[in-house]
Amino acid sequence: MNIIFLTLLDFSSYREHNIYCDLLREFINNGHEVYCISPAEKKTGIQTHFEENGHLLKLRIGNIQKTNIIEKGVSTIMIELQFVSAIKKYFGNVKFNLVLYSTPPITIANAVNYIKSRDGAKTYLMLKDIFPQNAVDLGMMHTNGLAGMVYKYFRNKEKKLYKISDYIGCMSQANVDYVLTHNPEIPVERMNICPNSIEIQDMRLTVHERENIRDRYDIPQDKKVFVYGGNLGKPQGIPFVIQCLSSQAENKDVYFIIVGDGTEYGKMETYFRETHPKNMRLMKRLPKNDFDRMIAACDVGMIFLDHQFTIPNFPSRLLAYMQAGLPVLACTDTNSDIGKVITEGYFGWWCVSTDSQEFSKCINKIMNANTKIYGDNSYKYLKSYYSVSVVYKEMESFIK
Repeated sequence: MNIIFLTLLDFSSYREHNIYCDLLREFINNGHEVYCISPAEKKTGIQTHFEENGHLLKLRIGNIQKTNIIEKGVSTIMIELQFVSAIKKYFGNVKFNLVLYSTPPITIANAVNYIKSRDGAKTYLMLKDIFPQNAVDLGMMHTNGLAGMVYKYFRNKEKKLYKISDYIGCMSQANVDYVLTHNPEIPVERMNICPNSIEIQDMRLTVHERENIRDRYDIPQDKKVFVYGGNLGKPQGIPFVIQCLSSQAENKDVYFIIVGDGTEYGKMETYFRETHPKNMRLMKRLPKNDFDRMIAACDVGMIFLDHQFTIPNFPSRLLAYMQAGLPVLACTDTNSDIGKVITEGYFGWWCVSTDSQEFSKCINKIMNANTKIYGDNSYKYLKSYYSVSVVYKEMESFIK
């Protein structure tokens, strides 16, 4: 098949490792021709050009990340027109059999529909983000009054994207259930589970490697080390994360590492500056290879989601922990089913992200558990359910 992937992910090679490039390589390895449009924001200075022997188009677009809200809004609205124009100009002679696309954004329905109408292509939405409801959940968007007009605009865009999608792949069963409940017009046979997946690289460490990396980053050798790595923004519910850390500030048997950046980083930085906790550390983002190795030298990976979410998020950060052979402690809202997956898979623990006392109880359970067994279960579960080869076969079977 000739396949085109439409994305907002900025990448320049299929050889990069992330949930999208890993899956695209799997399609390529199975004999498909894979094309892609990937953006390059104006501020990078990169002009529109091809990579990957004419298969990967780097398309110059307006600025979306780390800019003012007006420029971001205009650039986001313009993406759809820019994608359609690029398809006409650069892929006019390619007949596509399948269009792959993910959310965000939800504003590319016309680009998808153009290829569908022109080529008779099938369309597959990889639903990674349920917008605009996620913004409503966090108080960043409102459904009523004048502000509700913005919500209604994006909600209509969301429904249009669902309507033109022949297949909708969701990250988990809770996501499938949510979409069908809130969009009853979607036929259930269009829905399937398409979880985040990776080309697995064994990041597990020997005892000697683990000791060396802990020495390198001045991580205690004799403590149970908990690590959170990723975005520090509103979706993570940073005030609750701080409550959890505060509840463990006097626990001499544990050590916490928070690695990341984001809109709420300042709150975390203020907590560390004002309290000077002795059993934890805050770090900015590390280079990916260093980050992956540092994670693997820890004992337990942590996931946090704000308790206000009504949509069932399923963070891809989970895969990095599993690839390192770490068990997982998830603190989330009650609508996400990531906690159910973790506990029923016997590779971690879960508590609701409103009660730091429940977090402390989980810490106590972990201190009395054999985390090596849980970590082994984590890696086995990854290979069984979240390998790109497994997910590719499921997608191929569903599309056929």
